[in-house]
Amino acid sequence: MSVRDRVVLLVGGVGGAKLALGLAHVLPPESLTVIVNTADDFEHLGLHISPDVDTLMYTLAGVANPQFGWGLAGDTFRAMEMVERYGGPTWFNLGDADLGTSLVRTALLRQGRTLTEITRQLSRALGVGPTLLPMSDDAVRTVLETDRGSLGFQEYFVRERWQPVVHRIRFEGCEAAQPSPAVAEALDSATLIVFGPSNPFLSIDPILSIPGIRQRIAGARVPRIAVTPIIAGQAVKGPTAKLMSELGVDISPLGVVQHYRELVDGFILDEADRDLLAPIEALGVKVTARRTLMQTLDNKVDLAIALLDWVEEDQL
Repeated sequence: MSVRDRVVLLVGGVGGAKLALGLAHVLPPESLTVIVNTADDFEHLGLHISPDVDTLMYTLAGVANPQFGWGLAGDTFRAMEMVERYGGPTWFNLGDADLGTSLVRTALLRQGRTLTEITRQLSRALGVGPTLLPMSDDAVRTVLETDRGSLGFQEYFVRERWQPVVHRIRFEGCEAAQPSPAVAEALDSATLIVFGPSNPFLSIDPILSIPGIRQRIAGARVPRIAVTPIIAGQAVKGPTAKLMSELGVDISPLGVVQHYRELVDGFILDEADRDLLAPIEALGVKVTARRTLMQTLDNKVDLAIALLDWVEEDQL
């Protein structure tokens, strides 16, 4: 059996979506399963919003807004203009077509459908080939303890523009949550597990917080690879570096590897951080340097190919 047969990618947000797209271009659809963070989900204007799921779904369907990486290309915002006119909350902006996704999701949830079932239906309607799985059908919510009090993820990230200083992160509901049967089966049958270049603390940790998921990955007898979200001491996008500083974590690929300790066998850092190859090897983790900045589709595909080839060639 090849490592390419059943690749499972853990992600959240735009950075992870880029690698997912690259892998989707080099693997047959049935060989790629993407497990997505849903601790960013929240209710807004009476609707269940799943930002990371939608970002992955739109990206894999080829309809994401190319400027932002999230939302839909060519979307309009007439509905939110009316919300503003009525004095409603507009700090979280949703395009008109994007609202359509949330309307259908919310209606199906109220009918008793699971988030997994709904995501499968929406993905198929958009022509998404790989399997896209919410991390759980149970509600888990990221809460950040900050110098401005407790903030839900979207309040922190969007409304406050991730400016508050974070003291602690917790995942409400994680103890009672379970991985869906589809997530459990994907991890149990995986031939390769990949941690995408997503924020380790806000995108990957919520997935790992669900009982059964971390244990499955820790005990997996298949290659487990992480791709750096940090390049030359900076995050490509978002608050990763700022969070690492506030939480007392070394702002470098080395800090990321230490965070994933005992969960990964291999690590891909950027060519700009070649000086960290030896220190990471010293931790007992195999490491290689590649171009990890994914600005174009070719960049995304090249990184996906490099990752798969490296795992095969080095027999991780």
